[in-house]
Amino acid sequence: MFIEPRAKPGKKGWIEVICGPMFSGKTEELIRRLKRAQIANLKVEIFKPMIDTRYDEENIVSHNENAIPSTPISNSQNMLLLSSGTEVIGIDEAQFFDDELPTVCELLARRGIRVIVAGLDMDFKGKPFGQIPNLLCTAEYITKLHAICVRCGDIASHSYRKTEQEVTLLLGEKDHYEPRCRSCFYNDEI
Repeated sequence: MFIEPRAKPGKKGWIEVICGPMFSGKTEELIRRLKRAQIANLKVEIFKPMIDTRYDEENIVSHNENAIPSTPISNSQNMLLLSSGTEVIGIDEAQFFDDELPTVCELLARRGIRVIVAGLDMDFKGKPFGQIPNLLCTAEYITKLHAICVRCGDIASHSYRKTEQEVTLLLGEKDHYEPRCRSCFYNDEI
């Protein structure tokens, strides 16, 4: 069970990563942690990539329609400019951010900020996705979530793309993706 550390002024910062496939509850867990930080009266800033407009232009919204206000940004460097006085930073859909995200998270943590990052760890081909693998190397806390395989009911760690499109960045929901276990994910290739 994950025990949430509390960031306090003058204390050391750290990085938490919440990862897994689509439909595993990553955003739901991010929102839960951020709301608990708000209840603790910590100053919280929340960011999401500007390109993610699936559910809402500004809010972070889970598949269960749980939401929290956020600031859409075009690149990770903007977090450094918008984090003055912040104690906790939440970042959703981190796989869509630029290559500077790990450096930005490291700088924020060195400022004494608790940085909570959520994102896909693998793309639709089962390969490491975006900057999440790099963040996993430097994070103090890692939470790997699983969905349920729609084919066999086992735990799912892969996001299977149901369309023939080969582009890596394809925003979608259940119309384009479904969670699958390793066996069912690779069974279509055999």
